[in-house]
Amino acid sequence: MAMLLVAGPAVAVVSGAAAPGFTITDTSGQAVRLSDYRGKYVVLEWTNPECPFVRKHYSSGNMQALQKEWGSRDVVWLAINSTNAGHSEFKTPREMSDWVQAQGAAPAATLLDSTSGTGRAYGAKTTPHMFVVDPAGKVVYAGAIDDKRSANPADARTAHNYVRAALTEATSGKPVSVASTTPYGCSIKY
Repeated sequence: MAMLLVAGPAVAVVSGAAAPGFTITDTSGQAVRLSDYRGKYVVLEWTNPECPFVRKHYSSGNMQALQKEWGSRDVVWLAINSTNAGHSEFKTPREMSDWVQAQGAAPAATLLDSTSGTGRAYGAKTTPHMFVVDPAGKVVYAGAIDDKRSANPADARTAHNYVRAALTEATSGKPVSVASTTPYGCSIKY
């Protein structure tokens, strides 16, 4: 399993840019479009169940807590797996659905970007790699989930969570004070 801790400029889509539109099929076979959620805040979470950094946030309950907290506030959370269909870490819709359910996760949808087109359009580098899109369709945060660049689940409890901070500020009508960070985790398997 190749892991990558990304250094330097990390995102092609930066804070303030228009979020690229997409249509991706979810684990139940339904087409999901970013435009379906115009007028709402949307979190895009790049994920891969094989990645120890993703497992850090799920085994600690951190990711599920964020999904539930912000979902209850009418924020749409979309988990996206951009692992290419030809890669050994690719998950079928059933495998992804089973994994999400086993984790007790609560995204609005889990999307399979099996051609990797959406991941590439966003410049997603790692799993997890997080983007927050505002109701007007602009990216207001892009980067890491938090400031603890490790795969240790215990670190999630003491980390400064950039996604929570960005959502708290943005949904309160304030500018996002940290709008971009360098993501960390496993490389996306394009």
